[in-house]
Amino acid sequence: MTPKRLAATLTAGALVLGGLTASGAAAALTGSTSSGAATAQTDHSAQPTQKYATAIGFGGAVASVDADATNIGVSVLRRGGNAVDAAVATAAALGVTEPYSAGVGGGGYFVYYSAKDRKVYTIDGRETAPATMPPDAFLNPATPGKPYTFFPDLVTSGVSVGIPGTLATWDSALHSWGSLSLGKALKPAADLADRGFVIDQTFRNQTLDNKARFSAITPTAALYLPNGDAPVVGSVFKNKDLAKTYELLGKKGPSAFYGGALAQEIATTVQTPPKAPGATLPVMPGHLTTTDLAKYKVIKREPTKVSYDGLDVYGMAPSSSGGTTVGEALNILAPLKLSKQSTPQALHSYLEASALAFADRGKYVGDPAFVDVPTKELLSKGFGAERSCLIDPAKASIKPLQPGSPDGSYSGCPAGIAHEDKADTEGLSTTHLVAADKWGNIVSYTLTIEQTGGSGILVPGRGFLLNNELTDFTAIPDPADPNRIQPNKRPRSSMSPTIVLKNGKPFLALGSPGGSTIITTVLQTLTNRLDRGMTLPDAIAAPRASQRNTANVTAEPPFIDAYGTVLKPYGHTLVPAGDALTSAAEIGAVAALEVLPHGGYLAAAEPKRRGGGAAGTVDQLWPN
Repeated sequence: MTPKRLAATLTAGALVLGGLTASGAAAALTGSTSSGAATAQTDHSAQPTQKYATAIGFGGAVASVDADATNIGVSVLRRGGNAVDAAVATAAALGVTEPYSAGVGGGGYFVYYSAKDRKVYTIDGRETAPATMPPDAFLNPATPGKPYTFFPDLVTSGVSVGIPGTLATWDSALHSWGSLSLGKALKPAADLADRGFVIDQTFRNQTLDNKARFSAITPTAALYLPNGDAPVVGSVFKNKDLAKTYELLGKKGPSAFYGGALAQEIATTVQTPPKAPGATLPVMPGHLTTTDLAKYKVIKREPTKVSYDGLDVYGMAPSSSGGTTVGEALNILAPLKLSKQSTPQALHSYLEASALAFADRGKYVGDPAFVDVPTKELLSKGFGAERSCLIDPAKASIKPLQPGSPDGSYSGCPAGIAHEDKADTEGLSTTHLVAADKWGNIVSYTLTIEQTGGSGILVPGRGFLLNNELTDFTAIPDPADPNRIQPNKRPRSSMSPTIVLKNGKPFLALGSPGGSTIITTVLQTLTNRLDRGMTLPDAIAAPRASQRNTANVTAEPPFIDAYGTVLKPYGHTLVPAGDALTSAAEIGAVAALEVLPHGGYLAAAEPKRRGGGAAGTVDQLWPN
């Protein structure tokens, strides 16, 4: 099915999709014959909420990794809320049903297209390092010059907890562009936490993957490991403490989180983690204080922007590396014309472009309050073309690659030289959502608590986990490293919420979890959709590989099965994906939407990864 045919003809209340009527489109788009529209389900005692990975209709759309969260977002739209209202409500619900990926204990990046202004805005809600955090905070005194063991010691500690930015992000977005109060936006999620949701296999697996860590923290074990075991699939899980926390925040606003009793409880939990008796993990204390919480502020930044094949691609500027790295990679690919290449050649080009962009990410990108990031030069067409000519069409380069010189002076192709690259410790969890409304406003929002389960430390009596986001800093101090630990600094992130405009109007919105593989997931999904003739659902479902300037290419097993043989002559070595905190060999979990003619929306989520996502529209034509 070609992209042109996917741009569905919406007439007379019926959808014709590539020659298929609405009633016959399910198998073509999702490969699934499951049934059940994305509408609110009040009976949570018997079976999980039914979901579709793809939905098409009018009036607005939401896609996320979770059916309950998507349904809450769609319900907000149906009641007259806008895309920002729906995004905040959906994100709050993900804090209930996806507590190991997101919540008020973390941070994220919010990208918003205003139909009224015809402009893209962003909010940097990234966590920050405490004011008293020393540059050698991750070095183990018992082993001079060497860091603590990353997993599970450093990950499961107060020293890894950054000042959370999620609630401030929600409040800022609602005040700037929303129509609901914070209390009304949080109420559906509070109700969900109170009544409970049905446990699926993914939730149980994630809990068991973290059993050793969670067991070391008394309140975490009490909530997520009742009687020493993860919640059983099919059981109803309730989080009454989180419901009360949401109610408190809805009534009193951010001041109740960044000040008062709750702020004191957060700081105490970080400084004196509630370690379980007999636990063998060290669970080191951290540096966060009530003063740090009181001083936290989100930052509204100008988005990144590149042009690719006549489209304008907007992303998140530093402190995220997502917008600069995805944008640079697209500029590297532009001269190669992927749409005219064979599948093996296109994949080779994608992998090489990603490696080059990651080399520059590691050298130049950090918190712009501390580092002079050459964002304009990194995203220039000239620099992209200079890097592009380093790609040998027949042979993979030796990794890691030397960064380029984004100095505004581009002439010819310099020789690439391998150099030592620092290990990437960014967590593979996180979550993403998209939302759109009947007025044409669009949100692409990625939020996180870092690793699956974050720090593993639950704030007693409050129902939410704290992040371990500071592990995104480089552990060993180096004055030349743009991502070294510094007080009040935001660690570099790979979160890449993206909005694509066509002729000045929204066309695509997408993003993904996955640590540093977020960048390659977004890039691969874009090239699948824009260059390789895939529909948006197919672009999401396609097997993935991630080249981040390393000797080997991390790949999902289906990618290795499909392309390992044809990529071997190029010299690419594919190794299976994996992470210490999850048993799933998956890369990313995309949520996306596409704007169709006549005001229609196609919302799309993962059909299988992380148990499959959920998409819904307000006036849903398909499925129905």
